[in-house]
Amino acid sequence: MKRVFVFEYLTGGGEVGSEAERDELMPMGRLMRDALVADLLTLPGVQVSAAVCRHAPELPAGARSLAARTGEAAVDFMAREAAAHDLACVVAPETGGLLLKYSRCVSPARWMGCSPQAIAVASSKQATLQRLQAAGVPTPHDVDDARRWVVKPDDGAGAIDTRVHTRHDAALQDLRARSARGQPATLEPWVEGDALSLSLLCRGQGEVEVLSVNSQQVVVDDAGQVRFRGVQVNALPAAEALGTVAAGVARALPGLKGFVGIDLVWHAQLGPVVIEVNPRITCAYAGLSAALERPLAAELLSLFAREPAHA
Repeated sequence: MKRVFVFEYLTGGGEVGSEAERDELMPMGRLMRDALVADLLTLPGVQVSAAVCRHAPELPAGARSLAARTGEAAVDFMAREAAAHDLACVVAPETGGLLLKYSRCVSPARWMGCSPQAIAVASSKQATLQRLQAAGVPTPHDVDDARRWVVKPDDGAGAIDTRVHTRHDAALQDLRARSARGQPATLEPWVEGDALSLSLLCRGQGEVEVLSVNSQQVVVDDAGQVRFRGVQVNALPAAEALGTVAAGVARALPGLKGFVGIDLVWHAQLGPVVIEVNPRITCAYAGLSAALERPLAAELLSLFAREPAHA
């Protein structure tokens, strides 16, 4: 029997900056946790445990619920339960170095995910784009006809604190104000076009498969605030250019392994332009096994298959 522990940061009791941020991100956290747990429960010889908190106490039937002890920090809870299982699949935001910190708190023999080195690069939007540019992968900085500019946290999650400006000087002012408040941020040309994401299965050594091309619902309100309204999974066929971009990302960020997401925009002249890389399970995982008619959880487990740690 292989024992797998699923820890999703928000539903596992992790803290966020405000109640508004929690309200915005919690449904996505629950969606990812429950989708992965449900997939794992279909596999023979696998015992599934998952972290819960008072905001998200219910799990798919058949999974074992685990909660932090009174006064126990989320990271300590995660590390304790990871050590008690054969494998740990952790979904946490890159914000504040959280995912990187968590990856370093779990034994490599139990960690189901990207290497800490790959996570460290992907946790910074600026560092990611610099690495991709050096590898010849199109990024927003290749857009030379920008009419709008976006300022966002360098390590942000979702569309939190992401604002679009119609004047470059206003964007610069926004960037400087954030820096003065000690908030690392980045300024990029806003890429006009269709917002997409790629769901990848990275097998290591630069080997990558595009599982699906997803349509993202991203809107900008009258104040310039960006809102993420959801994702339509497996919405489009995988064009050759998208496979080329995925391969370029895998080469540029060694250590990507398992399920990885890429956010991009299809620009009229440049084609696919990469916005960021998510070195973890994303919202697009939900329903993907059924859509593709293949057991993704089983494939993920096979990538990290080892003898039971308790044997």
